[in-house]
Amino acid sequence: MDHSLSLQAVPAWFAVLPDTDAAAPLARKALSHASRSLRHASGRPWVVGRWAPEDMVVGAYEGTYVAVTGEHAVTPHDATRAAAVAARARSLDALDHAADWAGSFHLMASGSGQARVQGGVVDLRRVFHTTTGAYGIAADRADILAELTGAELDERRVALELLTLGAPHPYTGRPLWRGLHALPGGHWLALRPDGQGRVRRWWSPPDPVVPLTRGAADLREALVEAVGLRTRGRDLVTSDLGGLDSTALYCTAVRGDAKVVAYTAALHDEAGDDVYWAGRTVEALGGVEHHVVPAGDVAMTFDGIDALEDLLDTPSIITVDRNRRMGIIEMAAARGSRLHLTGLGGDELLAGTPARLHALILSRPLAALGAVRGYAAKYQWTRRATLRQLLDRRSYRSWLDRVARDLTEPAAPAGEPLLDWAVPPRMPPWATDDAVAAARELLRAAGTATGPRGRGHGEHRELAAMDGISQWARHIGQMAAPLGIAVSAPYYDARVITAALAVRPQDRITPWRYKPLIVEATRGIVPETSRTRDTKANATFEEEAGLRAHRRALLALCEDSRLARLGLADEDALRAWCRRPLSAETESYLLHPTIACEVWLRSRELTRPPTTYPAGKEK
Repeated sequence: MDHSLSLQAVPAWFAVLPDTDAAAPLARKALSHASRSLRHASGRPWVVGRWAPEDMVVGAYEGTYVAVTGEHAVTPHDATRAAAVAARARSLDALDHAADWAGSFHLMASGSGQARVQGGVVDLRRVFHTTTGAYGIAADRADILAELTGAELDERRVALELLTLGAPHPYTGRPLWRGLHALPGGHWLALRPDGQGRVRRWWSPPDPVVPLTRGAADLREALVEAVGLRTRGRDLVTSDLGGLDSTALYCTAVRGDAKVVAYTAALHDEAGDDVYWAGRTVEALGGVEHHVVPAGDVAMTFDGIDALEDLLDTPSIITVDRNRRMGIIEMAAARGSRLHLTGLGGDELLAGTPARLHALILSRPLAALGAVRGYAAKYQWTRRATLRQLLDRRSYRSWLDRVARDLTEPAAPAGEPLLDWAVPPRMPPWATDDAVAAARELLRAAGTATGPRGRGHGEHRELAAMDGISQWARHIGQMAAPLGIAVSAPYYDARVITAALAVRPQDRITPWRYKPLIVEATRGIVPETSRTRDTKANATFEEEAGLRAHRRALLALCEDSRLARLGLADEDALRAWCRRPLSAETESYLLHPTIACEVWLRSRELTRPPTTYPAGKEK
């Protein structure tokens, strides 16, 4: 792989360096590809990369510096006050209060010879780090970090990415280069001059004890704040207007001063009703600009899959839907928008998971049993399977061991209850023995101390799902960056997540109502004609029709497969699978992680011209 590929071609990135002379050679390398830099009080490089001047807010107080980049309302005065708090406390730990600022951002600090860096509470704002020589370094993109340090691809990690439902926690979204690590959501990393790194937690999920009425008011306040800080001062903003979650964001945005243009994609499936509900919303609001993209103009799944050139830092299953997802964003950019709102994140946060019943049955058994009956009837779960999962109190480590053992077993039945730690992933039929062995070794090597992402089955499933889907938003943002438009997902803000997860599970998650928390939170914001919508469109038709329409492109990826070169995929078996008629519900989804890896490996080989960026340094 070309180790200057991302450094030359990615339009925006940053790396954080420790306050030590030992990092000077790497700093020189980073500066040779950077457009801007910030410095420690010592004068050594601290933050190096490419960003527009207005995208980084910096404050300083007596040799302590704080920098914030992302979507936020932080001013230089706010950053200076935060720097003063840290300076007086003589510790960067004191910045935990600043991490609770509204929005979604990276926070960096320098003081007392140390550097601090952190992202968000889930995997939308990520931090990758490694130790090279006698010091640590961090970056917001894994490929940037790999290219700065000369890290090599880890074929075993690629093998784990082939799992049919994605790599489970703690491997979700980990970098695919040797020696590189991902900072867990809700944590911050300290870079010390002596080379010792330290990872500390700054956010924990709240106890779910808030009743629905109060929780709805808290969520409403958090959403209004989240949308407002993004739209304030802008002339034009665009937004998805499809399901209930994006409708809530759109209707919140139109209450501000910016002109908000809505886009709704029609589905090829006649059962899809997003256009109908969007029409009702627009009619009730009156005088708003709304574009409906006809189904015939919406790309299907697998469209252009053999010709994608996006430079992502990790594989993404959003790749198989890349052209369908990006269609509206490209229209929004052409309309002149520099910010596009998406409802990604709403499902896992607002609908939640029935796995919360594991904990509820101990504290509220009657309420839990009633919900169990409701879910079993709604999803046609068998009594035996439901009770088996509900009464299973084995640890997450035990679940991982069973996943490792059963990698080549048949997939769990489609009608299995959703009460376990997760649906167990499997290796696909075309995975080689070496790939299976590598994946099994990594899963078993996670360590006996490996715990779940959250407290109990329900919190784990929700946070793990947010980690996974937030990476979709992150990757869509990387795809959109060359267009000059930011893709914004307010449901992943720390304050929004905290407000929603604080609500009692029996109020937030129920088989009897569809997303009651957002329904109550948006009274007076979303028109009554669409506020209580209880349907959700899906793209199953787009998947099956896309497979038929783009089979030739899929087969092209099977020729000289990069996964086969690595010894991870049987090229003939993969080709045979792509030639078959496949069910979207039970078969074709198995292809998604493999295609994502294949496309990603190929993208790292492409030659790209260097991006242009503003000249000058920021000291």
